[in-house]
Amino acid sequence: MLFVGYNDFMKLLSWNVNGLRAIHKKGNFADLLKTNTDIFCLQETKVEVDQLPEEVRNPAGYFSYFSHSKMRKGYSGVAVYSKIKPEKVEEGMGLEEFDKEGRLLVLYYPDFVLLNCYFPNGGGGPERLQYKLDFYDHFLKFVEKLRKKNHKIIICGDVNTAHEEVDLARPKENKKNTGFLPEERAWIDELIYHGYVDIFRHLHPHTLDVYTYWDIKTSARDRNVGWRIDYFFVSPDLLPRVKHATMLTDFYGSDHCPIALELKD
Repeated sequence: MLFVGYNDFMKLLSWNVNGLRAIHKKGNFADLLKTNTDIFCLQETKVEVDQLPEEVRNPAGYFSYFSHSKMRKGYSGVAVYSKIKPEKVEEGMGLEEFDKEGRLLVLYYPDFVLLNCYFPNGGGGPERLQYKLDFYDHFLKFVEKLRKKNHKIIICGDVNTAHEEVDLARPKENKKNTGFLPEERAWIDELIYHGYVDIFRHLHPHTLDVYTYWDIKTSARDRNVGWRIDYFFVSPDLLPRVKHATMLTDFYGSDHCPIALELKD
């Protein structure tokens, strides 16, 4: 049994919050707790745990886990809130170069391993793009090692890349921009080649105009000029348990919207 609760399914939610303290001040964190979600995976938290108020650090009914940037405050960071206590929790991939920015939490549950990751943005010049591509490669090697140990896998988070033309509103205009470069998109191809399933696209292969990120400066959300760069990927052995996957496009508070995955009990 995946989760003992009031429902016959487990609900997971992933959201780039663009500042955990910010969504708390706006009331969006309290709204999250009302969604009856079993596991929240948050990215770009931009905070260290001792900077959080108690109601965010330890909300009632949840075990909470955090990873923050060791380089500078107010940058990157991920968090997970879970109603069921994992058997083990790890920060990062065990590589200081890629772990110092606080981008990955790995939670071991009886039936799967959950990886909540805030993948790097490739903007800022060639060095940063290469860092993103190197992070991608080492992440895939890391998750493949987990699969070789017979773990079922759930990957979620902000991948910072739209995979296909259907995944952004203006593909032609962005072919030379980070987030839609051929080499970035090729890594998602490789992830899928290794068997990981982009579960939203698997369940909704023909759905158009559904995105997870919109530029705030241009009010792009009002016009739905967006990008689908937030994902749930699952290993194929978890597919029989997948019940539903969706975007919570009406949930505000960040330049991203939450995405949700439901697993059958």
